Amino acid sequence: MLSLFSRSSQKSLEQGIAKTKQSFWAQIGKAIAGKSQVDDVVLDALEELLIAADVGVETTVKIIERLEQRVARDKYLSTKELDQLLKEEITGLFAGADAPSGIDDDLPVPYIILVVGVNGVGKTTTIGKLAARYQQAGQRVILGAADTFRAAAVAQLQQWGQRAGAVVVACGKHTDPAAVAHETVQEGLRVKADVIIIDTAGRLHTKVHLMQELAKIKRTIQKLMPEAPHEVLLVLDGSTGQNALVQAEAFTQATAVTALAITKLDGTAKGGVVLGIADQFQVPVKYIGVGEGVEDLQAFDLHTFVETLFAGRLA
Repeated sequence: MLSLFSRSSQKSLEQGIAKTKQSFWAQIGKAIAGKSQVDDVVLDALEELLIAADVGVETTVKIIERLEQRVARDKYLSTKELDQLLKEEITGLFAGADAPSGIDDDLPVPYIILVVGVNGVGKTTTIGKLAARYQQAGQRVILGAADTFRAAAVAQLQQWGQRAGAVVVACGKHTDPAAVAHETVQEGLRVKADVIIIDTAGRLHTKVHLMQELAKIKRTIQKLMPEAPHEVLLVLDGSTGQNALVQAEAFTQATAVTALAITKLDGTAKGGVVLGIADQFQVPVKYIGVGEGVEDLQAFDLHTFVETLFAGRLA
């Protein structure tokens, strides 16, 4: 498998989730001040902190229940051990929540990715960064500007295409998105592209409308490549916290989302939303955005994410 992401991204990840880390551990420090053992009071305080970090109620309850079981087995667990306990339980709960992000030799060519998400979440920017990553890996990329409701979205994708060195198929504002998708796939097949990434309208007026539009795009693509799209990537803004969870629920109900990208984690202290989304939706988190640069779109690796969150706390 050809990797799109290098190990040098560790520093970027550390900087990207610094606000979450600082806020979370500062609050935990206050919660356990003066306490020597993990008891119900400590667990209650931890529950409030996890919810405040936008981990989500359902996910928080699971984590706390796992900790309660550990405490019940050993009634003398010290607060000094809380970091390690929390790390172990989070890692255990979310095992398998990430997804491969490299280029597998067995993947179909062209590999067609349909990208969905509401306006403002960083959808088009994520597409541009992903295209740049593929191009850097020696892959020929075609981008489809099927978000035709906004002229700005088309222009933005064209700018990213120029920066990434990827061809952009655009037909202008108010063109039928399905027609753009069809033309994009046609062009991809003609030039023997390795990857085709199609941007879609960032509107979510009703689930019915969304389903109809995406279904039409899929039908149109499948006339040219029956098994496509091979991936439906939902982009969510991590800085919106619980609203990202609401959007994830709406989109996963409306279409067959197969992977998630969570952006703007560098601008929030509530990066715990990644854990909540990974747990509540049976869809793997594939990418996270921790900054503005191309290198700041990173493959999500749960183990690395948790290790980075806890780094310096387990000495």
